[in-house]
Amino acid sequence: MATFADFIQQQEDQDGVRFSWNMWPSSRLEATRMVIPLASLYTPLKERADLPPLQYDPVVCTKPQCRAILNPYCQVDFRSRVWVCPFCFQRNPFPQQYAGISEQNLPAELIPQFSTIEYTLMRATCAPPVFLIVLDICMEEEDLQAVKESLQMSLSLLPPNALIGLITFGKMVQVHELGAEGIAKSYVFRGTKDLTAKQIQDMLGIGKSGAAAGQQPRMQQPMGQPGHPQTSSLSGNNPVADMAPNMDLHSRFLQPVHKCDMALTDLLQEIQPDPWPVAQGKRPLRSTGAALSIAVGLLECTYPNTGGRIMMFIGGPGSQGPGQVVDDELKNPIRSHHAIEKDNARWMRKAMKHYEALANRSAQNGHVIDLYSCSLDQTGLHEMKFCCNYTGGHMILGDSFNTSLFKQTFQRVFAKDAQNEFKMAFNGNIEVKTSRELKISGCIGPCVSMNNKSAGVSEVEIGVSGTTQWKACGLYPNTTFAIYFEVVNQHNAPIPQGGRGMVQYITTYQHSAGQKRVRVTTVARNWVDASNAQHVAAGFDQEAAAVLMARMATFRAESDDGPDVLRWIDRTLIRLCQKFGEYNKDDPSSFRFNEIFTLYPQFMFHLRRSQFLQVFNNSPDETSYYRLTLCREDLTSCLTMIQPVLFSYSFNGPPEPVLLDTSSILPDRILLMDTFFHILIYHGETIALWRKEGYQNQPEYENFKQLLAAPVSDAQEILSVRFPMPRYIDTEHEGSQARFLLSKVNPSQTHNTALGYGADAGTAVITDDVSLQVFMEHLKKLSVSPSS
Repeated sequence: MATFADFIQQQEDQDGVRFSWNMWPSSRLEATRMVIPLASLYTPLKERADLPPLQYDPVVCTKPQCRAILNPYCQVDFRSRVWVCPFCFQRNPFPQQYAGISEQNLPAELIPQFSTIEYTLMRATCAPPVFLIVLDICMEEEDLQAVKESLQMSLSLLPPNALIGLITFGKMVQVHELGAEGIAKSYVFRGTKDLTAKQIQDMLGIGKSGAAAGQQPRMQQPMGQPGHPQTSSLSGNNPVADMAPNMDLHSRFLQPVHKCDMALTDLLQEIQPDPWPVAQGKRPLRSTGAALSIAVGLLECTYPNTGGRIMMFIGGPGSQGPGQVVDDELKNPIRSHHAIEKDNARWMRKAMKHYEALANRSAQNGHVIDLYSCSLDQTGLHEMKFCCNYTGGHMILGDSFNTSLFKQTFQRVFAKDAQNEFKMAFNGNIEVKTSRELKISGCIGPCVSMNNKSAGVSEVEIGVSGTTQWKACGLYPNTTFAIYFEVVNQHNAPIPQGGRGMVQYITTYQHSAGQKRVRVTTVARNWVDASNAQHVAAGFDQEAAAVLMARMATFRAESDDGPDVLRWIDRTLIRLCQKFGEYNKDDPSSFRFNEIFTLYPQFMFHLRRSQFLQVFNNSPDETSYYRLTLCREDLTSCLTMIQPVLFSYSFNGPPEPVLLDTSSILPDRILLMDTFFHILIYHGETIALWRKEGYQNQPEYENFKQLLAAPVSDAQEILSVRFPMPRYIDTEHEGSQARFLLSKVNPSQTHNTALGYGADAGTAVITDDVSLQVFMEHLKKLSVSPSS
């Protein structure tokens, strides 16, 4: 390997793993002095073209407490056909089918380049995935029409054997039957009542306890009561005669797409906005919590522990029943950050409790909850965030369902890979095994604990802790988990020179093609004597460390006050500078940082100013959306969120990356900024004037026309692949939306710093924020001071 950076990049491409430290301190005492915890970013389903899916079961260590899987780091005795587990040192015989192995004839899982390998379990059978649509009908006509069109489009993208169901909700919740031909039939539930899974099972007549109810003649039941069907004939036929007498009880609500494609398309066309009248000055009564509760209960009764998605489309806040986030009086606004801070959010805690319970139930059964929220006001995502956090579901935030931002994002949910298979995986669980010198502190990502309290669990708790196994119901190629470790080896029991620590990640999941697969990644790193700081420093990965610390800060921000989290980030940064910086005591000008660390303070500067920690000018829903995205995307995307990327376009040459600084905002430049959530094109003062004058339309200014087109085509390239689709902003000098750029750049020039003769060109920003230069000066001053 040429450099450590090349090694880190190669490991990420091969295994989807990045560690904060790639040389591990050999004792607990040394590890605590390193300031930044030993942790890894792990992308379980990282796409690799050369990965052979093995059509057999993995070979597992025979020790019951270990159960690690055969990997390239195992010692193999070819003569006696035995392998030694590198985690517990148990000697294990090879199974019969490995009789022909030799040093020249190795199975794939022992070849060093396959430290990541995927097995397809041939004996395990999986039911087809279930998609349950939960649709809010308290919307404007055109918004509802747009959702219906998107849903009709999605039917053609689903696998034909996938099961699909439909629930609509307004003041009432309707569970639609898809099995009845010729009539539209639905079970109506009151939106103010929270029902248990057992009650839903009995009322819908599904499963064993509902069998008797399911076979009673329907017409004898009182109509319009909760849990009783409403029928409206579409064909004029007798509704009872149309019912098959021994119809499979739950297939009435969940049907294979190929069977009910036409019926569901017709049903979606028939759906009208909620008919309940809304008085002036009132909100529509929307039973969001009750609808989600019924959806979770329906899947719980019918397809437990099977891959399934509840796709919920929300057009406004829940205003009645369980999970209510606001009342129906328009004069009472939905809670803001200020109201939450003052403990003045009346409905919040009760709603959070309701949705967290639903999220836990859904996660235990392997079901994903997606939330598609499009409204100009908040819809309650802050209370509902657990649904996506615990189950790995998508959270999409938009202004209207009738925008390309929603339509294209929704289409990308069903994206396919090179093998024409869906990129989504279902019902996953992740297990992490470590060598005996390490223990697991926890995980931050879209998962829930499986409470596997083995010997490998650390007493230090970070994120979802107290376990070595997590349930991740929804997995995608970019889903990335932050896993934190603790070195437990004692200082007086040194590890022999050249020893290696090991971690094995085992991800079991249901592939969209219907197979059960196991992806195994085994990585090893060297232990070093950290009393020599330079040894350990050589293996520092500042990009991974920045993302891992950002996730910890975001996780803390959910429960701690904002200023406390900022103080924690500052203290950590000062301690890191004191540990690894070179300086003379009380002399800030002497401070020097090894180049391996130089970007890290910059990332922390931008993190402190970011919307993940600064809630000003964001609603609680937006804050929840941003934080959720940071805690699940891959390293590159997370770095873009923390410190946006800025490109400059000019007549002087090809586009070039420039500093995220006010000095880059020049009159004769076009800037392209990517913050992950927004793609912004900014035209400098001169460029904007020329564009207004229409020079690009004159043949002699062809080069100006090309300059204007270049950032647009680069932006389109990003917009065409990113999920969720970012908001596209085209603005110019002193344009109202230039604020998106000015709020992100480092304010090296502000209204307070007068531009003297010979000062840098650029645009002054009106802000009281300190600049990166001032931040660094203070950091150096505090780092060299013995008192801090």
